[in-house]
Amino acid sequence: YHLCYIYDTGLIPGYVYKIENGSLKRVDVKLDKDLTNLAKKLYGHDKEMLSEALEWLRILNAPIPDIRRIAVDIEVYAPTPNSVPNPTEASKKIIAVAFASNDGFRKVFLLKRKELGEPHVTRINGEVELIYFDDEKMLLREVFKVISSYPMVLTFNGDNFDLNYLYHRALKLGFRKEEIPITLSRNAALVTPGIHIDLYRFFDNHAMQVYAFKNKYRDAKTLDAIATALLKVGKIQLTKHITELSYEELAEYCFRDADITLQLTMFDKNLFIKLLILMMRISKLPAEDLTRTGVSNWIKNLMYFIHRQKGYLIPEPEDIRRLKGRTTTRAIIKGKKYLGAIVIDPLPGIFFNVTVLDFASLYPSVVKKWNLSYETINCPHGECKKNKIPGLPYWVCTKRRGLSSTIIGFLRDFRIEIYKPLSKRNDLTQEERETYETIQLALKVFINASYGVFGADTFPLYCPPVAESTTALGRYAISRTIKQACEKGLVVLYGDTDSLFLWNPDKEKVEELIKWAETELGIDLEIDKAYRYVAFSGRKKNYLGVLSDNTLDVKGLVGKKRHVPEFIKDLFNQVSESLISVKTIEDLEKAKKSLREITRESILKLKRREYSLDKLAFKVSLTKNLSEYVKTTPQHVKAAKLLERYGVKIEAGDIINFVKIKGSLNVKPVQLARIDEIDYEKYFSYVETTLRQVLEAMGVNFDELLGESQIDTFLS
Repeated sequence: YHLCYIYDTGLIPGYVYKIENGSLKRVDVKLDKDLTNLAKKLYGHDKEMLSEALEWLRILNAPIPDIRRIAVDIEVYAPTPNSVPNPTEASKKIIAVAFASNDGFRKVFLLKRKELGEPHVTRINGEVELIYFDDEKMLLREVFKVISSYPMVLTFNGDNFDLNYLYHRALKLGFRKEEIPITLSRNAALVTPGIHIDLYRFFDNHAMQVYAFKNKYRDAKTLDAIATALLKVGKIQLTKHITELSYEELAEYCFRDADITLQLTMFDKNLFIKLLILMMRISKLPAEDLTRTGVSNWIKNLMYFIHRQKGYLIPEPEDIRRLKGRTTTRAIIKGKKYLGAIVIDPLPGIFFNVTVLDFASLYPSVVKKWNLSYETINCPHGECKKNKIPGLPYWVCTKRRGLSSTIIGFLRDFRIEIYKPLSKRNDLTQEERETYETIQLALKVFINASYGVFGADTFPLYCPPVAESTTALGRYAISRTIKQACEKGLVVLYGDTDSLFLWNPDKEKVEELIKWAETELGIDLEIDKAYRYVAFSGRKKNYLGVLSDNTLDVKGLVGKKRHVPEFIKDLFNQVSESLISVKTIEDLEKAKKSLREITRESILKLKRREYSLDKLAFKVSLTKNLSEYVKTTPQHVKAAKLLERYGVKIEAGDIINFVKIKGSLNVKPVQLARIDEIDYEKYFSYVETTLRQVLEAMGVNFDELLGESQIDTFLS
């Protein structure tokens, strides 16, 4: 109902309002000349589109406040190291609650305990005040006063634990529900009168991880892993159980968690808050909804908002399918419903001086240029049937702009034509460039996720012919570009969805190709990367290359994947160092010799059982709580369940370290495994898979390198 209220009133979450005569009134935002002129250049030919574009720009450019906020972290008494606090039972005392705010409130509330004696420390780190309570109920009463005094409360996994535990513990201690500023819904813990942001839910969002934070915390979604990756400061690592800590040690441990939770919203000049507010403005979602749902829900809400604002009926999914039909092409990949992107088989081998051209936002560009939307595809106008999609029996309306096309087109244009160029303008102030960079980042999240959403049959506005047409036009664009490149004498080594790898290209011909794509296809083609050399394994989406700045760029090779054991990563890093050393064709033979030695040594170390359990461990993050794994039980979940039987607390986001063993179990958590249980045959296959791809790209045959007799001896 609250979303319907937003649709009907036209209120924009995250925008700036003032109260006049008891009513909300939008604060007017004046656009600078640069933005206005760029909008006129793009949309000056269409008054209606220009008006909509200027409205969007005002929304995006409205000032972003630095919201008062406080991070909360709790610690619960556990009588034994293996006992796990259960939030719904809340049977154990809360022994510490830490607060860290952006307005200087830095305190830890501690419950006095007989075994620790009378406390003497009143401050830690010189600025964090310690306040002691004889009574747990009084401690919670003060906690609730603090929570109620801030407009934004931050936690990390507070929906599942911190606020959840506080709520149930308060009830257990005799609080009335109306005395507790926390309410629980099916999958959220909300606070009054402010809002609660669970950072775990937001940072766990794949689109944010990849496009906003550039995969810096790919390995795990724990507070320690994310903070270490983004802040270079993690949790305090304990050497003894939580209940064995002194008051001072407990306060330091608890406060560190609260502080890094706060810092995750403050680093890089409040990047988190800026992105949050911008995402709210674009999606038209309140903060608590936005941070707890995926990008498909963000885009759905934006589409619904615009439907309601324009007075359009929102169609039922079955009506779209009934009126617009099904797909006509057959998918190559099992499980897909139609033919996807084009990927050209790479030429195996090593190539020096390779330039990669990239279609800037290929699918959003296609949607915009071809006016793709559920209401424009296969429209009822007879005269539009001539406007056919190449290679498909569908046509697109020429009489009206589609909603999807307009929205995605705006967001794509704003990023590529306005904010991205402005973020690099040297004549602007540093503050202006940073503002424009943040806006283009927020737009990037939406744009890059938009096609995947519209192409998903679970999306309410999914239209099979639109999804199929988008990929068909993407194939059409890249196929025509490859043909044009070849006609210009450029050598295309590889094509992958929206990029082309050119071998030793002539600069003038590359510029000609870029201009041709803009003129003929209406799509921006740009130079994305320049490699000193690239080694292709012969498999699609599997290659490695050394960029002109001497960094290694790896795509799809097993040794680089985040979940593989440390010994495989170490092995891959050794291989990488050899590859980076190659500057000329003459260096290749030295590198090949080095690769042969590295390979033989790794196989021998494995055979001699020289790798520790930690080095052999796979590290996989739990994406949900163990109870939610119903249909399938992946290997890391099997290992986690074994740990749980021994009383270890396991929750979503935890990294499970496990090894592969012989016998019916197949896997064991590292904590429970023995070195003599290891199934080395399985590990050998990982070494083989990792090195075979690299070696064969470098022209070295893995089987010949070891010899069949050596392999048989190892496996016997």
